[in-house]
Formats: sequence, C-alpha cells, structure tokens
Amino acid sequence: MSHAGAPVGGLLVLVDPVARRLDGESVRIAKDVLSAGAAAKICLPDSPEEFARALARRGHRRPVIVGDDGALVRAVTLLHRSRDLSGEEALSLIPVGPVGSLGLARSLGVPLSAVMAARAALDGVAHPRDLLVDDSDGVVLGGLRVLPLGSRTVRRSLLRTLLSPAGGPTVRVAHRLRVEADGAVLADVDHEVEDLSVTTREPGGLAEVVIRLSGARRVTERAATVTVSGSDFRYRADQAATGPIRRRTWNLRGAAWSLTLPR
Repeated sequence: MSHAGAPVGGLLVLVDPVARRLDGESVRIAKDVLSAGAAAKICLPDSPEEFARALARRGHRRPVIVGDDGALVRAVTLLHRSRDLSGEEALSLIPVGPVGSLGLARSLGVPLSAVMAARAALDGVAHPRDLLVDDSDGVVLGGLRVLPLGSRTVRRSLLRTLLSPAGGPTVRVAHRLRVEADGAVLADVDHEVEDLSVTTREPGGLAEVVIRLSGARRVTERAATVTVSGSDFRYRADQAATGPIRRRTWNLRGAAWSLTLPR
C-alpha cells in the first residue's frame, strides 16, 4: 500500500559529492525547489564517512538523496546495516549523474528531471519496495544478473589458422553453477548456465528467478531465497559488479523500504 510522503520534521538533503562535481546546476535546482517547499537541512558530505554520519544523525528528518544509483544504494545499505531501514520512513531520490548511472532510478519510476524529482520528494507518494539481502549483508534494490564468463577462440588446422589470423570461430563460455530457489534445485553443475537473473517484483511477493541453460532451455521460478554456487562467478547488482565468488545466498525481505514517487 502506498501512502503520502509529506515531510514530518523536515527534510535531510544529502548531496553526493560526485553529483556536485558532475552537474552543479541540477544540484542547485534541486536544493532551491526543496528549500522553497519544506524545512530542508542541506548536507554536502565530502566522503562516504561524512555521508554515513549525516544520515545517522538525521533525527526526524526524511532523507532525500541527491545523486546517482550508487548514492541511493549506499543510503539503503547504511540504513539496513544500522537496522534503521523501515517501510514507514520513505526515502526520496533526486537523480543526478551520467545517464548510464541512473538505470536503477529509471526502473524504480523516479523522474530523471531534477525539478520533477524534487517536487515528488515534497508532495509525492511513498511506495513500499522489496529488498534482496545477501549473506554478506549486501542489499539489492532492483535486481541482479550473473555476468558471462566471456568467449574463447576455437583453434583450427595450421593452414586455416595461417589464412585466418583470428584462428577460428568464437564461442561463448558458459557457467557451471548450482542454482537453488527455496531449496529446490533449478540448475546443477552438470548443465551450462548461459544467463541468470534475480529480480524483485511487486511488494510483498516473491523474487523472479530466470535461468537460460545451454541449448536455449529457459527456467523461470519465483522464490524468497535464492542460492548460487559452483565455479567462480561475478554478478552485477543495481549496476555494481561483485566477485568473483563461489557461493552467495539472497533472501527477499518484503516491503523493507519505501521510495517516494510522483502521485
């Protein structure tokens, strides 16, 4: 259920230092709109440590993050690890950064215009969101995807290699992974996994697991717990790459946080 996101106790506006360097004009616009519409405390942290301290000392102010996807993930991670994350206290995001760093914001429904996003922070509606939490206490807001291993060149005869310097056709190298969803084995190491994604869906539901095995066979399942293990693999969660690792488990936490969006 969504609910109005009217400020209670004012706003804490946390401006990511990267956003200040890359697009000072959008930051200025966001600050002006927010300050005109609410009692806003503007914080300009110069480091991740200052960002964390300001967020921890927010009191009753509602956090508004000015920055890219990474700044939003950092804020949610800090609140989760301090056990302050709640579906009752909505966060707002003013997306500022290169287009390639705002894919999560776009997928969550945040306006990419600084003016529209600032107005949504003032009078928008808070929408509960699910969260994936892994066994290292990391969080995933939107989804994750196991990265491909890459490709290799198939060597041919000496004559053909001399005629074709590339050496031969390129083939994709697949993972050999065991994938479990709520304890059920969806894929094991005797099958090659070409693609694997885990995505949060409607709040309070289950995460969607999609696996593409070699031979174009596709497996889709919904689950609250997903474990991936096997050969070393890397994955990209909310645009940030992690790994290589050999095992990781993600648990879904329903309506664990809220994000303010336009009415």
